[in-house]
Amino acid sequence: MIQKILLTVALGATLIAETITLSGSVISDNQKMITSRYMGFVTHVGISEGEKVKRGQVLYTIDSREIDSAKRQAELSLQMYQNQYTNVQINLERHRRLLAKDMVSKYEVENLELAAKNLNDMVSIAQARLNEVNNQYRYLNIKAPNNGVIVAKNIKVGEMAMPGMPAIILSDLSDLKISAEIAESNLSQISHGKKVTVNIPSLKIKTIGTVTAIIPNSNPMTHTFKIKISFKSNNKSVYPGMYATVDIN
Repeated sequence: MIQKILLTVALGATLIAETITLSGSVISDNQKMITSRYMGFVTHVGISEGEKVKRGQVLYTIDSREIDSAKRQAELSLQMYQNQYTNVQINLERHRRLLAKDMVSKYEVENLELAAKNLNDMVSIAQARLNEVNNQYRYLNIKAPNNGVIVAKNIKVGEMAMPGMPAIILSDLSDLKISAEIAESNLSQISHGKKVTVNIPSLKIKTIGTVTAIIPNSNPMTHTFKIKISFKSNNKSVYPGMYATVDIN
């Protein structure tokens, strides 16, 4: 009888030892730092932290005065070259008629033809520049690249938007995962595609997850490796930052 009890205890201890429980948190695997392409003063901010936004929704707007100035300059340059080209074309046609009557030299006509070609090239360049400036207007309205929730807003009306400086952090709630760290000694117990049990205690969620990433860069202080687990849940109250546990059998 005693032997049976000891055997049962030993088997129970073995079963317990075969389950590894990791602490982790919910993360968005598609979190974006939104920034502007051009520098300018912020004239409008249409969102706040914690707000859910739709793809294409305007997040904030930048003042257009610098681009307005560049557009006026581009329009003036285009108009100038178009006028010059028109005048040269008129003069060229007149000289061609005179050449037919031997009243001007072929050299004069060739010079006008070359001038017309050069001015036509300048018109094309000026038109391309104007198109480029007009295209910049669409970057003044900074829009959400996908559905998500605003988790950080670091910009206000009247502030200067700087290219490369994160103004808004957008978290995609449709691509949530669990991030956890596993000890180096237990790393052999997991692999890509392995099924694990995911728990989110605050929402009483228990579901099956799949190991999708093992980051090959250990923490030198704790000798742990980061892993990511994908999971599915119909609960719309799951947000990044929530506490979660992962059971690995």
